[in-house]
Amino acid sequence: MGLRIRGVVLPERAERSFRIDGDVLREDPAPGGELLVDGGWLLPGLVDVHTHPGTEGPESVFADATFRRHLTEHRDAGVLLVRTPGTAAPVPDWVERDDELPRVRSAGRWLATPGRFFPGVGRDIGEDELVAAAVEEAAADGWCKVIGDWRWDEPAVPLELLTATVRAVHAAGGRVAVHCQTAEGSRNAVLAGADSLEHGMHLDPGLLDRMAAQGTALVPTLGVFAAGAAERRAGAPGPRRDDWLAGWAALPGTVRAAHEAGVTVLAGTDSFPCGTVAAESSWLLRAGLPPEAALGAASWAARAWLGLPGLVDGAPADVVAYDRDPVAHPEVLGCPERIVLKGRVVR
Repeated sequence: MGLRIRGVVLPERAERSFRIDGDVLREDPAPGGELLVDGGWLLPGLVDVHTHPGTEGPESVFADATFRRHLTEHRDAGVLLVRTPGTAAPVPDWVERDDELPRVRSAGRWLATPGRFFPGVGRDIGEDELVAAAVEEAAADGWCKVIGDWRWDEPAVPLELLTATVRAVHAAGGRVAVHCQTAEGSRNAVLAGADSLEHGMHLDPGLLDRMAAQGTALVPTLGVFAAGAAERRAGAPGPRRDDWLAGWAALPGTVRAAHEAGVTVLAGTDSFPCGTVAAESSWLLRAGLPPEAALGAASWAARAWLGLPGLVDGAPADVVAYDRDPVAHPEVLGCPERIVLKGRVVR
């Protein structure tokens, strides 16, 4: 009969029994088979929708061994699906075939027009090349990532160009993530119809209703900003420092307002070590998201947004199990008792 799991499924809060059939789940209430999980709380595998495995900073070189190590760190924390919105090199072909590593959704290489992003780290292109390059990157795995702005006092990618890019990628069946940390960059990403705003610092709350209506998600990466706030405050006073601190001060409130407006808010870490999306979920909770929404942002809501179902018959066999309800006890989220990836028992 194989392995079976039984417990209370979130977010439905219904007790269910599944049989692991290869790399999929089969709803099977009949007795028989070894019970791998008998009771407790069951979640679809955790998700980090903004992580950059393979390098550890703009000066490091992408390496397969580093990529594998980072994905393993994710897996061992129960993060069984990642989206990497920008890499320094194409995601290796072997990743998809490796049943011991999380599922990966890639946005290809960062697309950086002149003066935006670290030189030589992404795919450096002219503004006249952006539309074609975005379509090309999205063709590989459905997503592309545009660096929509960079320095606080320099212009963002022009709205007309970003709009043309989004339209071309959508016409080709792809989706567009936009890095934005300035007011202009965030505004342009929303008005262009981007599928996700990565960071969204200085986002005008007046644009939230439009984001909700057109399905633009917000990935605020609160934890990485929080980690850098003390260093920024200790830095020399000046317009750049003050602008950054003002953006950070407003961001948690914007995140809360985004959720209340119906925007899909998701958990992404953009930091190292990998496997820390539970901490990002905690930051969303601190920003004012309801506990279930903060948890879903790192699990079922993120999986649905990336096109995968939750714990239902025929779903991928990616499961994390807990002895305590992680909605009521969010501190347990990063330490699942059981981890099943692609039908294989990790822990």
